[in-house]
Amino acid sequence: MKTIGLIGGMSWESTQTYYRLINEGVKAELGGLHSAKLVLYSVDFAEIESLQHQGNWPATAEILMNAAQALERAGADFIVICTNTMHKVAEQIEQAIRIPLLHIADATAAVLKLDAIKRIGLLGTRFTMEQTFYRERLEHHGIQVIIPDKQQRERIHSVIYNELCLGKINAQSKHDYLEIVTSLKDQGAEGVILGCTEIGLLIQRSDTNVTLYDTTEIHAHEAVKVALNHIKD
Repeated sequence: MKTIGLIGGMSWESTQTYYRLINEGVKAELGGLHSAKLVLYSVDFAEIESLQHQGNWPATAEILMNAAQALERAGADFIVICTNTMHKVAEQIEQAIRIPLLHIADATAAVLKLDAIKRIGLLGTRFTMEQTFYRERLEHHGIQVIIPDKQQRERIHSVIYNELCLGKINAQSKHDYLEIVTSLKDQGAEGVILGCTEIGLLIQRSDTNVTLYDTTEIHAHEAVKVALNHIKD
């Protein structure tokens, strides 16, 4: 079994979901008392969040590059960044290490292509929805991305940082998110990506008839697949 290197803490609420899903996935594949071999570097999200909103992405890259190098030294065989937004600096992280980085957008695109999805809605932080680093990665795989309007994007972003990252689940916010999901479907989306690792804490597949793609689940599942390399003990 390969050792997974997790860069977490963005936020810790979603990182614990990664930890649970990865261990459940390994147990499901190998049975018995098996669990995942992994090392976790959990950053202080307050530092990251402040730098994000200042637009100081080089400083965030430096923090995550140091984290990735520490995980490599600790014996990780590949890196998983437990957040969508910070894949904005994925290229810098890849250049700083000698081990592979498992990109969340690539893992998500692979699932979308299996489902023959051509047009997908995207929810996430304002950075993920509005900037090109994530959408272009999906478009490179031949998938058209539809994002909410400006007011909806502001609402989504606010709920992520002011509620979900603080562990707060609000019924009105859930209602608002589901309305936005429906509006994306009305614009032609064949499904909607939950493109922030906290969104799955608020809405689930059972809440809507629109197909939801939870990137936390997808990324964690792909990490298990890579770690086991399809080989069972």
